[in-house]
Formats: sequence, C-alpha cells, structure tokens
Amino acid sequence: MTAWAYTIGFLGVPIAALLGGRFVARHEILGIDGWRWLLILGGLAAVFVLAVRSMLPESPRWLEIRGRHAEARVVVESIVEAVGADVGPLDVIPDGRGGASRHGEDEVRRVTDVLRIAFRDYRSRSVMLIIFQVLQTVAYFGFGTLAPLVLVHKGFHVTESLAYSALSFAGYPLGSLVSVPLVERFERKHLIIASALAIAVFGVVFAAASSVAVIVAAGFLLTAVSNVFCNAFHIYQAEIFPTAIRSTASGAAYSLSRAASAVLPFIAVPLLTAFGPVVVFAGSAVLIVLLCVDVAVLGPRSTGLDLETVQQPVGVAPYR
Repeated sequence: MTAWAYTIGFLGVPIAALLGGRFVARHEILGIDGWRWLLILGGLAAVFVLAVRSMLPESPRWLEIRGRHAEARVVVESIVEAVGADVGPLDVIPDGRGGASRHGEDEVRRVTDVLRIAFRDYRSRSVMLIIFQVLQTVAYFGFGTLAPLVLVHKGFHVTESLAYSALSFAGYPLGSLVSVPLVERFERKHLIIASALAIAVFGVVFAAASSVAVIVAAGFLLTAVSNVFCNAFHIYQAEIFPTAIRSTASGAAYSLSRAASAVLPFIAVPLLTAFGPVVVFAGSAVLIVLLCVDVAVLGPRSTGLDLETVQQPVGVAPYR
C-alpha cells in the first residue's frame, strides 16, 4: 500500500509538468500569471490534506501503549470488518512481551527518551539508519540534481539537456509502479541493496556515455530503480522500530537526509566542474557501495515477519 501511494504521488510530477506547462503557466487567469496559479493550487491541495487526514484511523498499536484499549479495539474491528477477515478473538498482547507494548507512555515522553531507547535497545539498526540516510541522499537525489548539468557538460544545449532529462525522469513513476509487487516478494533489505547497486551502475554508464540513446536509456533505468530503492527503504524504516518510538526515531534519522540533500548541490556541482561527470558518479558509486555494506551488516530482516519479531530488542527472545 505504501508503494501504491508513492506511485500515485509520483504521477503528479509529469501531470503538473504537462498540464501546468502547456495549459496553465503560459496564460494569465483573472489577471494573475499562470505559474502563480500552479503554486496556489499546490497550497490549496495542502488545505485538502489537512481536511482528509481527520478521516484516517489512529494506529491501534499507538492507542494500546497509551492504555486506550477500547479505542484500539474499535479501530481493529473496523479493519477486520472492511476486509472480511475471520481472525477470531482480538486478544491484547500482555505488557512487556510484545514490540507494540514494551515501551509505555510513562517511558516515552520526550524526544530524548526516544533516542535513549533507540540507542539502548536498537543500537545497531539506529546506527544503520543514520549512516543510510546520509548516504542515500547521494544515491537518490544525486542524479536528479546533476543530470541537466552533466548533459550541458557533455556539450548539449540547455534546451536539449532538459528534454533528455525529462525523458529520463519518466522512469520515476514507472519504477514506483514496478516496486509494488517487489516490496512484498523479496526481503526488503536485499531489495534496497540490489536497487542501490543498480543506481551506481546506471549512474556511471550515464556519466560515461556519449550516445543520446545510451544517455536517455541509462537515465531512465536509473530513475526507475531509484524508486524501487525509495519505496523499499521508506517501508523498511517504518517497520524496524516499535510503535512507541517509530515516528520520532525514523524521522530523526530521515531529517539527516533532508539536511544532506540541502548541502549536496554545493559539493557535487563544484566537483562536476572540476573533475567531470565520470569521476563524480564513480565517487557516488563508492558511497553507494558503503550504503549497501551498512544495510547488509547492520540492518535486520523484516519481510514476511510479524512486527513483534522484527522489533524485538537485541538479546530478548521473540514473543510467540
């Protein structure tokens, strides 16, 4: 479902580019430039999100760890009824035995409490995610940041470089669609590693190629595997911490990728100017290999396992 949500979301990029660029941005509407209307529509969409989010049910696991058992039961029963499942009695896991209830509200009150628990009970995966989030910025955003500049560096006109980049970027929604069956069929940590290595290979090919066909093909394949990578790791980071600390622990690590993405252009662009695209993308490939080693060594398995098993602290026997 997460992969489907991202796939639908990524359709907004070509739709906005095609409809906005062709029909809206070129015209004045009510005396206001068309490109301003695009920003206004985006702002109104944010208001829509604020309205519909109230329709989402709360996490029953989150309600359980705060002692709101009746509300949790109502949410689960509504889900069971919606899918028509026959699951029998809805028993509550005893406190202290399951990943959802091991850390109660009394223990998790502040961000510092979350970080203390993350590095006390889940140290290896916390370190893994911090390293991963810094390095994944290079893997995912490096191409989108540099692609038009690389093409200009190769001698293409700015207009041509933007056109070829647009063709390459078509891989983003298609790659996200391809990820839908893959994220449940393969172990997610292995899928992250395989797609990251593919990003490294296609990135080097893109940087070294001189033929337009090879450039566009490599760029398309790179963006496609980028969204297999992206969807897999967004699911993965949301399932390796227990409910009581999940959002803050994964969010704190994810914020590092946002900071790194802000710094990336100031490092990558001068390097591109000084050393050329092959050296830059080869260096990126080395960082991606380090990312893969990080996930392979420190990342837990998760696909096909119940959350209580995935979220057991180190040294604690799984609850059955």
